[in-house]
Amino acid sequence: MRIAVEGCCHDELEIIYDVLEHIQHVEDTKIDLLLMCGDFEATRNPDDLMCMAVPAKYRDMKYFYKYYKGEKKAPILTIVIGGNHEASNYMQELPYGGWLAPNIYYLGYAGIVNVGGLRIGGISGIYKGCDYHKGHFEKPPYTDSAMRSCYHTRSLEVFRLKQVYKDVDIMLSHDWPLHAVQAGNKEQLCRYKPHFRDEIMQNTLGSPAAQEVLTHIKPKYWFSAHLHCKYSAVIKHRGKGEDKITKFLALDKCLPKRSFLQVLDLPSSMEPPYKIQLDAEWLVILKNTNHLLNITDSARYMPGVGCKERYDFKVKDAEITKLLEDFGGDLTLPENFQITAQPYDGTSDKRKGRQPMCRVNPQTTLLCQMLGITDPFAVFCGQSNEENPEEINIDSETSDGTQDTSEPEDAGTTTAESDVETVSQESLSVDDSMHDTTSSEQFPTFMHSQSIDENFLHDEASSSNCVEQSTPSRDSCAMDTTKSDQSPIKLSPMMLPSPKVGFDSSCNELSDVPNIQIRKRCSDDGPSKPSSMDVGLDNAGKISNDPVKKFKRRNLAVYSILTNEKTEDSESEPT
Repeated sequence: MRIAVEGCCHDELEIIYDVLEHIQHVEDTKIDLLLMCGDFEATRNPDDLMCMAVPAKYRDMKYFYKYYKGEKKAPILTIVIGGNHEASNYMQELPYGGWLAPNIYYLGYAGIVNVGGLRIGGISGIYKGCDYHKGHFEKPPYTDSAMRSCYHTRSLEVFRLKQVYKDVDIMLSHDWPLHAVQAGNKEQLCRYKPHFRDEIMQNTLGSPAAQEVLTHIKPKYWFSAHLHCKYSAVIKHRGKGEDKITKFLALDKCLPKRSFLQVLDLPSSMEPPYKIQLDAEWLVILKNTNHLLNITDSARYMPGVGCKERYDFKVKDAEITKLLEDFGGDLTLPENFQITAQPYDGTSDKRKGRQPMCRVNPQTTLLCQMLGITDPFAVFCGQSNEENPEEINIDSETSDGTQDTSEPEDAGTTTAESDVETVSQESLSVDDSMHDTTSSEQFPTFMHSQSIDENFLHDEASSSNCVEQSTPSRDSCAMDTTKSDQSPIKLSPMMLPSPKVGFDSSCNELSDVPNIQIRKRCSDDGPSKPSSMDVGLDNAGKISNDPVKKFKRRNLAVYSILTNEKTEDSESEPT
């Protein structure tokens, strides 16, 4: 089975398919499958552009809308994951995966499918610690922070992937696993990307979430993108009974003379044409862990060793047999793509888009009905029998992982509102690798399996850059969220303190007395005289000569400083 792997797409679909067609023509071969490692940018119309977290100058309708509306069809079966530059409103319609366009399949937040006898998995987004334990609370129209937090990887997807015990052949992620860089030629990478050096030396370049999945699943191949460079490594895992290796390869974005594409041959147990089949083990995991789904912006820690709640969801053969019966013995993915938004007409102004409201996708509805799981967008739109996210108590599960259906003691208490804005202040910067160049010897544009990077495919016995990783125990510490029997707490939007009447809003400095905030109370007769008991006065009752430092004002009506100079009478009016 001949598989092509591409790095960051950035909606250059037409170019990528043209390159693959050229390879097939020159080598007189057929490529059976294309895998894309994120930043796919599935923009259907200008409204989708407004949901993509990029500077305005990079919002452009390129090629995807043509494949979406049927003007063109992907010539190769394509599987993609999400990155950090996506039309997030469309991706969120398909949280468990689905067809983005005919012959283009999205794996969802995380997922595993079977193609030609190969198990292919992926995890979308990038890691951001402040959002890792939150739920998938975001929905369009987005706030600026929600537009970014919605593509941050969540602990729920990592927890689900860590319940997979059957062998996986290929894993996809957008950002690199945390320790992958340590297994390759770090010096070469530092020469090509000098600004990575500090993170490499501190071992912080990459995703801790993806590293957890890599350590647990130990796939044969792991492909990533995100950092806009090609990098290969061979990672050795030390386990009980046998040793395994993972061949890691990161690829660039689709630009001329850049290493954005790799083609390789893998053995297949089936004959073409190849179809995507749902994975039975993964479907059972989705079904068994549905109660852990959180669609609020509150933190929800996954269960682990030591808590009363069930934490091991290893799938049993009987569960797979039951699932196959429910699906009629056939897990072949139906080609049930449907247009859910008006596609771009190719002529209207791209800059006049508006963020749409959330929509329910029929593909997600069908899968949720088959498995009995929750569609977050259906809940947000009021089209689901599930509880409203404003009424969900994430601590109301019983110890066996099932929902507690008993009435809360305080029925009048409401829970966290899903519309509360997150405090994430991640700044978006354009990757400065857009202007870097490399020689074709070090970073070839594309390579087929016969000339694939030597460090990527060298034999385990000759590996000189392998990193040995011991298999850690399962989650050894996790917060038990079942112990609290309190009713949900109502959250309110963050508010600054109200100005206090009687304080002078014209003062904007604070005295440099340790841990003391000295205020000046005003009245109609002017500021009051300092007393000898005021902190910051010397023995003579005068203001000390300690230096005064500037204080960034957050509320002018609160912070002020005592001065030794006479000030004019002033009246403070609250704002």
